[in-house]
Amino acid sequence: MAIIAACGIRDDDNENFDRKLQGTWESNDKSVYSGTLYIDYNSITIKGYEESQTLWQGDDTNRPFKNFTKNTALKAYSEEGKIFITDAGILQEGIPYTYYTGKFATDEFLRFNFGDRLETLRKIQLD
Repeated sequence: MAIIAACGIRDDDNENFDRKLQGTWESNDKSVYSGTLYIDYNSITIKGYEESQTLWQGDDTNRPFKNFTKNTALKAYSEEGKIFITDAGILQEGIPYTYYTGKFATDEFLRFNFGDRLETLRKIQLD
C-alpha cells in the first residue's frame, strides 16, 4: 500500500473564482477612478483604470490594477480573500479583497485597498 502526499500541489481545474465573485463589477465612485472588472469562472478582464485617471499630484503607485494588461481576459482565481492573476505568464501576488452585501441582497460590493486608497466596486445586474 502506497500513500502519496500532495501537499502544495494544486490541480489547475480547481483554481477558479468563487461563484459570488463572478459577474460584472463597476467602480462605485467614478469621480476618482473609473474601471470595470469582468470576472468569469477562471479569468478576469480589467477595463479602465488608465494612467490618465491619476489625479494631479496624485500617487500613481496606488492606482488600482496599475500593472495589469487591460481589455484582455487574464487567467485568475480567488482563494482565501485574495485574487491571483496571471499576466504575461507570471502569477502576480494576491490582491486582498472584501466581499460584502448592502441593505438588499442584490447590492453586492468588492472592496480593494491599493496603498492607502480604497476602491469599491458594485456588481451590476445585466438584463
